[in-house]
Amino acid sequence: MLFEWSRVPLEIGLVSLAFLLCSLIGFERQFQHKSAGIRTHALVGVGSCVFTLISVDGFVGLAEYTVTRDPSRIAAQIVTGVGFLGAGLIFVNKDVVRGLTTAASIWVAAAIGMACGAGLLPLAIYATFLHFVAILVVAPLGRLMPQAGDRNTLTVTYEDGRGALRDVLGRATTLGCETTLIHTHQESIDGVRVVRARLRFRLGPPLSEIMTQLSELPGVVGVDLSPRAADEL
Repeated sequence: MLFEWSRVPLEIGLVSLAFLLCSLIGFERQFQHKSAGIRTHALVGVGSCVFTLISVDGFVGLAEYTVTRDPSRIAAQIVTGVGFLGAGLIFVNKDVVRGLTTAASIWVAAAIGMACGAGLLPLAIYATFLHFVAILVVAPLGRLMPQAGDRNTLTVTYEDGRGALRDVLGRATTLGCETTLIHTHQESIDGVRVVRARLRFRLGPPLSEIMTQLSELPGVVGVDLSPRAADEL
């Protein structure tokens, strides 16, 4: 087994840079109160970097034997393993998918760690920069884009007489939405009087985030896309 002390400072520097860059991504996710924060992203980045270093330098001693050495094999397994980790961050709440962005950031953190381990430092730094461009610049611009047809229309079902509609409108205002009440309809579900209100939302966060926020309000039974909106998804 070969062990070169001269490479130790370089390897420590690469792992440290992976830790720093991925911690920055994790800080942004933690600031947004997401399930995977600084620790998760930092560990994913460090682990990916170490695995890549092992893949590149860990089996150099095998060169004196008649063994085929494939540095890309471990790197390929990193991508598969991180895919399972990211999938664990995605969940569905009342037909609303959450965690996709955080799962993608875990995937990016792994790629940054691998880039650091391979010595591609400019690529790692640029990937980190693009992550923040996507989160801080592209995402807000996407929220300002007009939505076609009824994709900004929701049907909110709530218990009658509990002031839920007031809470719904208040929460929508807090989210920065311009809300229009289109239609209401009273009916009974399992002996409970409910109201189905059709609301149109403009501006604010993506419609999926609005659905999640409204579904958590007291008295709200369900939040659904309008029929035409559901067909377009």
